[in-house]
Amino acid sequence: MSKKNKKNRAGVVYSTNPDHQYQYQSDEEMDTLPPQQQQLRVEIDRKNRKGKAVTVVYGFEGSTDDLKDLGKMLKTKCGVGGTVKDDEILIQGNFKTKIYDLLKSMGYSQTKMVGG
Repeated sequence: MSKKNKKNRAGVVYSTNPDHQYQYQSDEEMDTLPPQQQQLRVEIDRKNRKGKAVTVVYGFEGSTDDLKDLGKMLKTKCGVGGTVKDDEILIQGNFKTKIYDLLKSMGYSQTKMVGG
């Protein structure tokens, strides 16, 4: 059995019953909401980053592929690096207003800026 299947087991870690059938968690992707219904939040984070600013976009509801595409587009428009992990887009630097304006122009009308 591969490691991937072991991590997706729900509930029982080990069983001595030879007839036991493991139940696996489903990894079904949810459908991506249209941009008008997305409630994205944009904020600056400096915690655990040695004082360097990172722009964080969170609240995206949809598939991870669509989230990665959005993250790639934002990184390209800002001309900086970043990553997508834990259902958040992390963009290096303080680009809060620029990303907010980009998301608004793309149709994400419910986007809000968080923090000061």
